[in-house]
Amino acid sequence: MAAQIDYYLSLNSPWTHLGAARIEAIAREHGAVLRPYPVDLRAVIFPASGGLPLPQRSPQRQAYRMAELRRWRSFLDIPIELDPTHFPFDETLAAQCVIAVRELKSDAQAVALAHRILKALWEEERNPGHRDVLAELIAEVRLDPAWLLKEADRDEWVRQRREDSEAALARGVFGAPSYVIEDEIFWGQDRLDFVARELAGR
Repeated sequence: MAAQIDYYLSLNSPWTHLGAARIEAIAREHGAVLRPYPVDLRAVIFPASGGLPLPQRSPQRQAYRMAELRRWRSFLDIPIELDPTHFPFDETLAAQCVIAVRELKSDAQAVALAHRILKALWEEERNPGHRDVLAELIAEVRLDPAWLLKEADRDEWVRQRREDSEAALARGVFGAPSYVIEDEIFWGQDRLDFVARELAGR
């Protein structure tokens, strides 16, 4: 039976974007299922786990975050914008789109959409919080924008995101990206080598 990686992500997170291609490659190499959960850090996870949204963090933490982004951008050769115009965007609708695709289509298509949204924000200066831009991104991963945007507006997906976020907390998840394999939690794209080791040992 294939291993499953429960992939807790934020559609605003540069760290999720920096790890996107690698987690896909690791899952593919080990025949693992990558199941995405675009959780609500700001309203659900941070208040319960002691995390803070970026503007509320100390100047020292904000400065170090920027230094690390520069280092990882150079090391991975991923051309991210360090301070993109549309960050942070309201990811509510985009997250509900990803969840609807996960539940009604497939995990792989949901991952593709999540990663397309992240690339648009961090590399292309596009605003995934704008409905027309989101429709373009949906079409770019070969999904039907009219169907998906209508579907994503349903209250069912609002509730599902809340439930996913509360379930993540109950498992011990406190930040994104987090990769969970059964009871093992790996927080941060800099822990992907350990994800690969965990899968290799199964």
